[in-house]
Amino acid sequence: MTAAVSELATHVGAKRACELLAYPRSRYYRRQQAAATTHPLPPQGALPEQGPLPEPPPTAPPVTSPRALSAGEREAVRELLNSERFVDSSPRQVYATLLDEELYLCSISTMYRILHDHEEVRERRQQKRHPAYVKPELVATAPNQVWTWDITKLRGPATYVYFYLYTILDLFSRYVVGYLIAERELAALAKQLMAESCARQGIVPDQLILHSDRGSAMTSKTLALLLADLGVGRSHSRPYVSNDNPFSEAQFKTMKYRPDYPDRFGSLADARAWAHPFFDWYNNHHHHTALGLMTPAIVHLGRAESLTAKRQTVLAAAFAQHPERFVKGTPTPPALPAAVWINPPPPGAEEAVRPSS
Repeated sequence: MTAAVSELATHVGAKRACELLAYPRSRYYRRQQAAATTHPLPPQGALPEQGPLPEPPPTAPPVTSPRALSAGEREAVRELLNSERFVDSSPRQVYATLLDEELYLCSISTMYRILHDHEEVRERRQQKRHPAYVKPELVATAPNQVWTWDITKLRGPATYVYFYLYTILDLFSRYVVGYLIAERELAALAKQLMAESCARQGIVPDQLILHSDRGSAMTSKTLALLLADLGVGRSHSRPYVSNDNPFSEAQFKTMKYRPDYPDRFGSLADARAWAHPFFDWYNNHHHHTALGLMTPAIVHLGRAESLTAKRQTVLAAAFAQHPERFVKGTPTPPALPAAVWINPPPPGAEEAVRPSS
């Protein structure tokens, strides 16, 4: 075919010849170029018949990086991630748990790559993302500066039967400072829970802000009078803007997506019996991503600095054993944020003002 195109090209040109014979011009020019490098130029106006192009050289096998885990190490990591202990935990949770146990196997991203190679990474649910809002603007730089609280329904033994879970969360540490479960949503119960939580945490006047949405129990005069007596400031979400109280909503989501969360609770006693071990796990064993993979209790009780130093020692030892696996030098543990915001202001704006009503 190349010879026929070449012969016709001497009369009508290469472009027209390729069109008439339905022959790709790119292939024609490649063969002409290959012929020019292996054969002397033909007389003007004549193009010799060309044979098939030479086979390309074989592709070199991929080179394994000296930093990569061995096949045995990768299989051991995969077995650990799929073990009964960690099968319901994300790689970040596994990484933090092992690090606190003075064991380093690989980075979080390597765990994800190992799971991806075996098609074991998937999203369990679709998440709807909401736009950021400007107000209210609250910031906490230490525990017991800002608390957020909310009430959620727990499905009871029959349709339209619910129990109500009141939960108070510290904004900076995500520590649950108080909760109760009742059969009704009442301002008197909210007042009782708030008074007990403030006494337990040793809250003094003008130390704390309490943030919530605009439910009836949250905006009641009974609770407002108590907060005024305690010297606690108040902050409320804007109407119909649930994302103004995102931390309490996220805590409820964590609870209701637990593997052992029941579809319904048989009684009020059943709900309270389930909640006690859950909040113990959440406060003392749940490695929170936004807290540098530390538990809320560690941050709330001021032990974050010592734990960070301990983690750094473990990572330094891992680096000393296999420095070739750490491209950026000695690794550092995830850092604890300096401040936690509800609706951070745009850059250059004034600092958050603590609302009083």
